[in-house]
Amino acid sequence: MLKKTDFSLPVAIPSLAAVLVITASCVAAPERTAAALSSIQSYLFGNFSWAYILIVSFYLLFLGVVAVSRFGSIRLGPDNSRPDYSFGSWLAMLFAAGMGVGIMYFGVAEPVMHYADPAVAGTVRRAKAAELYTFFHFGMHAWAIYGIMGLSLAYFAYRYRLPMTVRSALYPILKERVNGPAGHAVDIFALVCTFFGLTTSLGFGVMQLDAGLSDSGLYRESGFLSEAILVAALTGVAVASTLAGMKKGMKRMSEANLVLAALLMLAVLAMGPTVRLLCAFSENLGNYISSLSSLTFSTLAYEGPKAVRWLGSWTVFYWAWWIAWSPFVGLFIARISRGRTVREFIAGVLIVPALFIFLWMTVFGNSAIWLDQGALSGALSRLSSSPDGMLFAFLNAFPGAALLKAAALVTIALFLVTSINSGIIVMNDMASRGSNGSPRWEKILIGVILAVFTASLIRTGGLDALQTLTLAAGLPLGLLMIVFCAALLRAMRLDSHVSAEGRGALAAPASPGDWREQLAQIVSFNSKKDIRQFIDKTVRPAFESLQKEFEKHGIVARIIEGRRGPLSIEFRIPHGNILDFLYGVEADQYRIPDYFAEDENTPEVDSGGAWRPVSYHNGGREGSTIEYLSREGIISDVLREYERFLALSADDRLELRMRDA
Repeated sequence: MLKKTDFSLPVAIPSLAAVLVITASCVAAPERTAAALSSIQSYLFGNFSWAYILIVSFYLLFLGVVAVSRFGSIRLGPDNSRPDYSFGSWLAMLFAAGMGVGIMYFGVAEPVMHYADPAVAGTVRRAKAAELYTFFHFGMHAWAIYGIMGLSLAYFAYRYRLPMTVRSALYPILKERVNGPAGHAVDIFALVCTFFGLTTSLGFGVMQLDAGLSDSGLYRESGFLSEAILVAALTGVAVASTLAGMKKGMKRMSEANLVLAALLMLAVLAMGPTVRLLCAFSENLGNYISSLSSLTFSTLAYEGPKAVRWLGSWTVFYWAWWIAWSPFVGLFIARISRGRTVREFIAGVLIVPALFIFLWMTVFGNSAIWLDQGALSGALSRLSSSPDGMLFAFLNAFPGAALLKAAALVTIALFLVTSINSGIIVMNDMASRGSNGSPRWEKILIGVILAVFTASLIRTGGLDALQTLTLAAGLPLGLLMIVFCAALLRAMRLDSHVSAEGRGALAAPASPGDWREQLAQIVSFNSKKDIRQFIDKTVRPAFESLQKEFEKHGIVARIIEGRRGPLSIEFRIPHGNILDFLYGVEADQYRIPDYFAEDENTPEVDSGGAWRPVSYHNGGREGSTIEYLSREGIISDVLREYERFLALSADDRLELRMRDA
């Protein structure tokens, strides 16, 4: 039987209506719509370029300060959580969703287009400037935009159990109003931006793929029919991957995609001017780092109208485009980042993908400029007005061009599939308030709508108009993300306060008469059997005594066993408007170094390591080792934690942290 929808109707219906109306306008009158929207974009870029520059500069500075502050150690999830994915898989997925299509399209095109720009004088200067601006547009500033959105969504979703939707980033400011019209409006705006950003990227990516297939001789002439078939095929594969699940579908495809892209880059590096490219990478990276401050705040105010127009056509265009894409990429990055610390998240998002992109842009961009100056005699520069086929014209100059172009085609196709895949997941999250149990047909429906609308826009030439609209949405969304930063900072300060309240709260000492038993425990190491015995003879009786005493005061307490494994037990007091009180005990395994185990005067230990009972509390906050506590000591420790819990819950500054989501 078909499962009922999980779509949030106040979000899904207005979003679909907006998508239908705007797409219909772009399809029915693409030139008129493009002209009207272009005037809006020109006004925004011409009068507010300084705002785009300052907004993105603020994002980068904000993330840098947070990373080195005390907030950097906060984990995106319970304090004892660990990442869902390995570091390599995590990087592969965020890279595939964030920049994969872009580097395939612009890896050759942008450096050559900058190099061919007559506004920059001198061959050497033009080549260095071309790489510098390419690094700037695809580097840490771009990833800072994604980082702000991703960090905000991950923080509130995993630490405060709020829905994985854009509105959740405003909870510290809007409070319960995020569930009303204001929250709906934020999610609708983000969903529409995501749909249009993905539609235009899919459309332009398909046109590049179609040009490559035609150039490879797989069919004579590219056109709408072949492009429509590609849209349908890519979307079909993406939907199938989405239905397979994140770990089976997106994870494996992203890893394969990154490996294939790396092999393609290494092939070009090996067959091109290898030493020159490696030297260029070092110089490009140094030039980028030394110029970062001036580039960050540059508005070319002293360079004249031509330079200002260039700024709008390139830097401001990119900042607006990355901001418009940020709900899509940011939400996807948030989904795959549970368990990482804030510092690890920021460093991973800002630095690692940027370094890979810098190497990519050097290998492809500098090779292209080198060929354009020599063997190709300016042929690539002459393609600046039609960059769709520039990558394949570049690869034609290498030995084994057919194999290289085939690898490039597969890489582009996979990057498109992973982008569509992550886009479907994100849009379904937005439309269903972050529901984890959405029926399969919802994802299929989103994929079908995306494919039909993309094909329609390609057919009528409406992609340019839609792209212009998406860019115009970048400024209001960019300003909204500054509010996200304020909300995030407030939440982290409160979280840090809660954590500080718990520091130093060591478990109560053993009772005075227990010193012989304590000594016996110190000079031995526990096995799993010992932990089971400790829970049965000490922890459970302590919890049962507490349960009976709480009942005398009209407070219902529950004892739950096995929720976190066979060797776990919890004492829980349910609440309605605030978090449940939780004091849990579980077995923690730790390794004993060989040199210690082999010492003749140290306690004996099993080869597999030892076990100890540790406590844990609300939100996954780790407690302490309690192996030396008596029953009375455990009771004392629970009561101290309960007193702390009540004090924190009654502190109105901590309403967000202690609420029951």
